[in-house]
Amino acid sequence: MLDTRDFIVFDEIDKHGPQSLSGTYQLTPEELKRDELAGVGPVTIEATAKKGDLPGEYLVDGTSRFSADLNCSRCLEPYPFANSSAFHLRFRPRLEVAQENEEVEIAPQDLDVEFYMERSIPLRDLASEQVQLAIPMKPLCEDNCLGLCPGCGANRNREGCRCESSVVDERWGALAGIREQLAKKKDV
Repeated sequence: MLDTRDFIVFDEIDKHGPQSLSGTYQLTPEELKRDELAGVGPVTIEATAKKGDLPGEYLVDGTSRFSADLNCSRCLEPYPFANSSAFHLRFRPRLEVAQENEEVEIAPQDLDVEFYMERSIPLRDLASEQVQLAIPMKPLCEDNCLGLCPGCGANRNREGCRCESSVVDERWGALAGIREQLAKKKDV
């Protein structure tokens, strides 16, 4: 028997109506498999689940909150990150397929639907999904982060370096003299 406090149980919704659930879960960076995640605090999730308009459809509305330390994608330094966000999910039964590897085309209006096979959804899985969706693709400690020097590896936010400051891509070398040529033509 499932501990229904940690699961959205569709059979319970069918019998007793909408469910309100909440939980706090400790997720690890290893569990989330995100390199930019240095550490994560407790994830709090609150959700209300009810029947949808279609047969077998269930709607889940809720919020999630967490704080974490992310590694900046430019300077690699950890920085604090906090998120509080609302979510809306639609669950429908998984479409039946005749063959095991048969492809099923999903209509454009179904792109925001999660298809289920089991009649219960772990609240912990929803919390993990919301954390994954909240983490930026390229986390930055600040929008104007200077990052690491590609030559010596110094963090340019904290220190200067003695590397050549203007790195020129040699593919542009053929264009190097054009500015001078244009200036000469202008003077003539």
